[in-house]
Amino acid sequence: MTAQLACTTADLGPEEALRVELASADGATVEVAVVRDGDGGWHAISDICSHGAVSLSDGEVEGCFVECWLHGSQFDVRTGQPTALPAMRPVPVYPVTVEGEKVLVDVDRTLGAA
Repeated sequence: MTAQLACTTADLGPEEALRVELASADGATVEVAVVRDGDGGWHAISDICSHGAVSLSDGEVEGCFVECWLHGSQFDVRTGQPTALPAMRPVPVYPVTVEGEKVLVDVDRTLGAA
């Protein structure tokens, strides 16, 4: 499967996140947090915190980091690596392509942690 439409550029301002569900090639549902960083860059990471199994898109985005609202773990949206405890395991990062107003995510490939 190739990149799929996750949202449009109008859906997110800088330092915002949006939860979307996309289908992998094997038909599984993949929960993704599409994140627009403080500089306006686009990122896609797993929406599920590796520590508390809650939605990362409900957390605060600051610069290139998203904070889990439940326990305060932070993740770098570029790499999926945790940068603040209690999370110790990274989350998957997916490739993002912006074509005009379309934000496309490929959940069948990972750029970082898996």
